[in-house]
Amino acid sequence: MSLSPQWLDELRARTSLSTLIGKTVKVQKAGREYKACCPFHNEKTPSFTINDEKGFYHCFGCGAHGDAIRWMTDHRGLPFMEAVKELAATAGMEVPAADPRAAKRAEQAKGLHEAMAAAQSFFEDQLGGLDGADARAYLHKRGITDATRRAFGLGYSSDARGKLKTALRDFGEPMLIEAGLLIDPEGERESYDRFRGRLMLPIRDIRGRVIAFGGRILGTGEPKYLNSPDTPLFDKGRTLYNIDRASPASRSAGRIIVVEGYMDVIALAQAGFAEAVAPLGTALTEHQIERLWKMADVPILCFDGDTAGQKAAIRAAARALPLLRPGLSLCFATLPTGQDPDDLIRAEGPGAMEAVLAAAEPLVERLWRHEQNTVPLDTPEQRAALKQRLAAHTGAIQHPDVKAHYVQAFRERYDALFFARPAASPSPRHQRGQGWQRDRRGNWKPPLPPVGKEAHAIGASGMEQRLLRAILASLLRHPEQIVIHREALCSLRIADPHLARLLEAMIAASFGKETVETDGLLTILGQGEVYNMAKGMLRADTFTFTPHRTAADSDRALRDLNEAIRVMAQGPELETALAEATRRAKDNLTEETFAEQQRAHRLKMDHDRRLAELAQSEDII
Repeated sequence: MSLSPQWLDELRARTSLSTLIGKTVKVQKAGREYKACCPFHNEKTPSFTINDEKGFYHCFGCGAHGDAIRWMTDHRGLPFMEAVKELAATAGMEVPAADPRAAKRAEQAKGLHEAMAAAQSFFEDQLGGLDGADARAYLHKRGITDATRRAFGLGYSSDARGKLKTALRDFGEPMLIEAGLLIDPEGERESYDRFRGRLMLPIRDIRGRVIAFGGRILGTGEPKYLNSPDTPLFDKGRTLYNIDRASPASRSAGRIIVVEGYMDVIALAQAGFAEAVAPLGTALTEHQIERLWKMADVPILCFDGDTAGQKAAIRAAARALPLLRPGLSLCFATLPTGQDPDDLIRAEGPGAMEAVLAAAEPLVERLWRHEQNTVPLDTPEQRAALKQRLAAHTGAIQHPDVKAHYVQAFRERYDALFFARPAASPSPRHQRGQGWQRDRRGNWKPPLPPVGKEAHAIGASGMEQRLLRAILASLLRHPEQIVIHREALCSLRIADPHLARLLEAMIAASFGKETVETDGLLTILGQGEVYNMAKGMLRADTFTFTPHRTAADSDRALRDLNEAIRVMAQGPELETALAEATRRAKDNLTEETFAEQQRAHRLKMDHDRRLAELAQSEDII
């Protein structure tokens, strides 16, 4: 298919950008332009402008910029050709066909889409009729409201073998068989309805067109869920349930959530989590992971806490490893054992679900924890086997930089678990890399700030201050963690002089002794404001990463501490990268520099969001 620049210009000219954007965003007239709160980042004061005459939108806050086609790809999440086709249909334009065969396929697909739409309408009517009483009772029992039922287009297929076939006979049996609505048995028997006696859940493509169905049995019988077969419209390995609604929602939420099934998605949407999707009865495929990355850099995979759910999480992790690229990964949220999203939300409310999502583990941490807990690690042979399993994971990663970081991350965790901590004095790498040196009295002192280059001072805002205090309070209570995180801690610059002095004392003590103790740290501080502050941090009511449910939560508290230090140390690096990318885009605005600046901005926003989540975590008590 060839789309000339002239044809695309005509498409843009026929599209009212303010009307297009106004379908999902509240816009206001402002002179010759329109304004709105930017849908690409959270803001209270409108900085997003729409110019119909010039045919572009621009956000002065985050830099989002584009035309009608870019709006459809970036906000709606449509592929380029799907965006063009939808805009052309609205504008009354014919999309040029590449050749007669392509035109024939397009016409055939059009007929199949019409058949699926008719089937969807038929199933909805059946749900509202006499035959749909059991299905309505099931939805009521599950707490599904009428508004949610209509939003998802739920329906019902009666137990009769030919009711749909009769209702849609004008399409002809061959088309209904090709659409997967009828089963064509071998021999001389007649075709019959595929779905019978089931709650019907339409599966839509990114443009919102019905391409398949999932049917849930209402009584006893197998399978519990029956999906349409693969058809010219439907490939279950490339499709995600609810992608048409979740894709635009993910732009506003800044995340995409992957759950296990249809009803999980529906329950989440009803509770306010519109950015949820589900695979269609199989493990996540490579195509589905790539599609998720078009919506968010780090999708959240939310699985049940039982054995099956955790196995599914590890299968997804293994499937993703060869695909990993800088900035693109997965993270994993685990539901309480025995509960699905609907159970959790109905029992404890949406806040409980949000807490589960906020506690999601990075991919590297989930793999490490899984391999560490798979078998006992009591003997040298078992420990060596752990090392081999970790090496198999890193060996699957194709991108060299990502692989190197995973190798380092696993090595650090492995060494911290099995080998002695570093010796008393720092390694040459620490001395050169972080600049710590001994003074005339032999005490370790931090480096001076770089001349002529201002770095971001951590702890200047309330959010950073709260998280930083939690980190330092945790290190006071668990001083053995200082050595493990010393390199990251050395990179921090802290605005508050008392907190800075406390951290310096911790790092200096870790250089001077192999084993650091809380009492020893207090002795080093002596009397004064910093000493009193440290004593106050050891009170029971101080913010700190502390297990608060069971003894098993101690590992989680340390994982949260690890991530908090990592995120805190990452901030200045991301801020510098964003400033540099912005400078390059300003000096020479090209598609490449603009994309680089947008990516740096997204990474910084993701970092800030995660920092806020950690600062507000229930684990900080």
